Amino acid sequence: MKKRVVITGMGAVTPIGNSVDEFWTNAKAGTVGIDEITKFSTADYKVKLAAELKDFDATAYMDRKEARRMDPFCQYAIAASIEAMKDSGLEVTEENADRIGVIIGSGIGGLGTIEAETKKLLEKGPGRVSPLMIPMAIGNMAAGNVAIRHGLKGKCTSVVTACATGTHSIGDAFRTIQYGEADAMLAGGCEAAITPLGLAGFMNLTALSESTDKNRASIPFDAKRDGFVMGEGAGVVVLEELEHAKARGAKIYAEIVGYGASCDAFHITSPMEDGSGAAKAMVEAIKEAGIEKEEVDYINAHGTSTPYNDLFETRAIKLAFGEYASKLAINSTKSMIGHLLGAAGGVEFIICVKSINDSYVHPTAGLQVADPECDLDYIAGNGRDMEVNYAISNSLGFGGHNASVIVKKYSE
Repeated sequence: MKKRVVITGMGAVTPIGNSVDEFWTNAKAGTVGIDEITKFSTADYKVKLAAELKDFDATAYMDRKEARRMDPFCQYAIAASIEAMKDSGLEVTEENADRIGVIIGSGIGGLGTIEAETKKLLEKGPGRVSPLMIPMAIGNMAAGNVAIRHGLKGKCTSVVTACATGTHSIGDAFRTIQYGEADAMLAGGCEAAITPLGLAGFMNLTALSESTDKNRASIPFDAKRDGFVMGEGAGVVVLEELEHAKARGAKIYAEIVGYGASCDAFHITSPMEDGSGAAKAMVEAIKEAGIEKEEVDYINAHGTSTPYNDLFETRAIKLAFGEYASKLAINSTKSMIGHLLGAAGGVEFIICVKSINDSYVHPTAGLQVADPECDLDYIAGNGRDMEVNYAISNSLGFGGHNASVIVKKYSE
């Protein structure tokens, strides 16, 4: 018999807040965290905006030596994990360490480290490349460093499915607990790819918005959307087997009840045009949850602000929900924080939990006039007070990866 899985801790570092409370407060207000790029000169770039972290200091979470030995994507994961663990009150001991695991992924990994060490190689020769370059750059080190930091000796893996990474990580951690492989898991995603090479790559793929208006750059479902805005950060949650959480008196935020994953098997960057791949992930999650589709109240959409994604995701929602699609509350957190790539699913999952807890759905910031073919309820203008019993978090990744997780208001 599959075990029930609940959320007992949350941590986030985002462009609109370096804690869950600050992130959620600003999301409710529709605060936009997009601005001119400060990390490097964009003089030769057509793209000028990104959603960078503000006032993030790695030494608030680790000493300077440790920080120097970690790429920022790992620093962000550590920061979010510390908040999540503190929030959960979960104590790690010699007796339980091998029953607590980690599944945290990054879509790209240590791109900034790779760039810096490549420059050394080309300018100064191979002898000047850091011996720590590989452990700083490889994507699994977010999970590894988090496990080391907290002494977690259970299952520790790393999912890499581009922009679906965070949601797949949470879904796989959910499965791990469901089937008794662990009592608790830290799960989520992290990313730090706002670098010269990262920006150039996405820019030349024509995936990024070239708007210079920070309030009109990431505008999911809007008729004038022209691409996504790069973001960075991390979202990590503590998932726990229900009876384990109850036995230690943990506060329970919500319950995960469904997880669906599928592949379009269609195109390396574009979703399936009819939305059938993403629809299948949602349908599978609903089926596992054992509910009717009409019981879903809210969808946190992938909603990247690219012409194809928003149109095809709209079609996916209509395909999965039929006539009921028009009654769903739908929004995109990326309208405020840009696209956090592998971290997106982690922070958007947290938004779903907070929406359930506070009975509030944040606005899709910047949405003024919806694309005529994007004709669902995307919460334009102001946020909405509403009861949320079931919420879906959607993520779609390059390569055709689709993931949907259903979060339910907790009840005995």
